Amino acid sequence: MKRKPQTKPESVIAPEIIESAKRSLMAERVRPALKCVVCSSETVPGSAEQLCWVCRRLKISAWRDIEQQAPAQE
Repeated sequence: MKRKPQTKPESVIAPEIIESAKRSLMAERVRPALKCVVCSSETVPGSAEQLCWVCRRLKISAWRDIEQQAPAQE
């Protein structure tokens, strides 16, 4: 018993859309990732500080601790 030759399924997404999606992904990969100055992990693009999210949260937490301790010392 022979199988019937199967036809190739038609693409649901237009080739132009697929090509533009591939180009946009390649553009995102080209940008070099900035490294955190403290721990060398990746930072958030567009951030004014070169800190990763963990180091940034630690910095904010340290500021809060200092602000809470300042009135007790005066």
